[in-house]
Amino acid sequence: MVVTTHRPLPKELSDIQQEMEQHALDYGLDFFKTIFEVLDYEELSMFAAYGGFPIRYPHWRFGAQYDELMKGYSYGLQKIYEMVINTDPCYAYLLSANDITDQKLVIAHVYGHCDFFKNNAWFAHTNRKMLDQMANHATRVNRHIDEQGYEKVETFIDTCLSLESLIDPYAPHIRRTQKSESKADTQRRKAEDAESTGGRFPAKNYMDRYINPEDALEEEASQKRQKAMELSDQLKFPKERVRDVLFFLLQYAPLEDWQRDVLTIIRDEAYYFAPQGQTKIMNEGWASFWHSTIMTRHGLTDEGLINYADHHSGTMATSPNRLNPYKLGIELLKDIEERWNKGQFGPEYDNCTDMYEREHWDKDLGLGREKIFEVRRIHNDITFIDTFLTPEFCYKNRMFSFGFNDSNKTYEIQSREFQQIKQQLLNSLSNHGRPVIYVQDANYKNRGELYLEHEYLGIELKLDYAQDTLANLHSIWKRPVNIETVVDDRPTILNYDGKKHSTNSKEKQ
Repeated sequence: MVVTTHRPLPKELSDIQQEMEQHALDYGLDFFKTIFEVLDYEELSMFAAYGGFPIRYPHWRFGAQYDELMKGYSYGLQKIYEMVINTDPCYAYLLSANDITDQKLVIAHVYGHCDFFKNNAWFAHTNRKMLDQMANHATRVNRHIDEQGYEKVETFIDTCLSLESLIDPYAPHIRRTQKSESKADTQRRKAEDAESTGGRFPAKNYMDRYINPEDALEEEASQKRQKAMELSDQLKFPKERVRDVLFFLLQYAPLEDWQRDVLTIIRDEAYYFAPQGQTKIMNEGWASFWHSTIMTRHGLTDEGLINYADHHSGTMATSPNRLNPYKLGIELLKDIEERWNKGQFGPEYDNCTDMYEREHWDKDLGLGREKIFEVRRIHNDITFIDTFLTPEFCYKNRMFSFGFNDSNKTYEIQSREFQQIKQQLLNSLSNHGRPVIYVQDANYKNRGELYLEHEYLGIELKLDYAQDTLANLHSIWKRPVNIETVVDDRPTILNYDGKKHSTNSKEKQ
């Protein structure tokens, strides 16, 4: 399924690219050199199945995704207009079937993405040479297949992929453990000192039974043993909970060398793609903001107007049961630009309770464009929503929170209160919708069992998914695996011992 491209753009598209690039530069966008290539839909579907890359390691899921994309296109259910990947230089792929107006739109859209990749802080630690890295991964996996056999390697990749979200997406940006390790070392020394002194004072033999009475020594020793046991509990392994479960497994699981290499590849790629999950709303909103700005001011011709309006509105379409990241992102960026242009921020505006005055507030500051560039540089989706979503925005865009009604077995509106809307939106974006799992203890009950903790944020684990994941973790850890979570509002421990699953209340442990 390897595709070779490197085809020069037709002159008509090359001219459009140069025109759109100059408009993007004039608006202050700053991007890596961007190389455009034109593909037919079959080739574009291959690249999409590979996550945008021309080469990946072999695995059945890429073929399944390719088949799904091709059927969706054949039946008129979906269409990919373009694709761009976060590398230096950036590579962007255009669909050959696009008409000229669509090509202008997607080229302007691509420059928005390229600017975001280069300047957003959450992409700062990603590998900009990932094209080479993906090819290297493919070579390494193919070598393991030659040595171990296809079925064996593919089965292990299946296991690793089921765990690929168990990383710490904040790890590239912060350091977590150094301080607590030194504290634990200090506690260990105190425990050893407490046991070594014995509590006996120096005394001559004939005075010893008076200075060091046996009952007092025994009581003191008992107290020290209790203290040592308490300190021992604090020195469990690992010393503090670990969010990067994959890294923990790489360090301590009994893996063969080829398995460790495959798991390293899956983890490296998970970290590369993580910022795209963390900034989906911002990234698509930013690219849509710029294709909209450039096209409506510079790119449209009379004959292309209807086509542009049709495709742009189709991309922005939303419905009561679907969150459209393109729509939410672009509308929130426009709202920020307008508010900072009019001075609708700060204590004076926030403390104003006159609704008419707030609605017509305009200090004519003209700070909007500068502000959205700052937002693009600093924020991810969660901080973006948490900082800039307002009650006025929710009312204007008819936003609401929803839930499942057991009585009529359907989803329905639960609230139009701003705080509930905001909280539900933030919950859905936390860890981009996936559960947050930590390694709590790798020697649970002193039996080498793995004990995980699910950070419960009001949403329970899907039990069938959790059981399959525990089974896959067991195949790597080779010992029973436990996870502490909440089931039916009660603290619960799920266990898999290699043969069967069990569910126990935490209070009974």
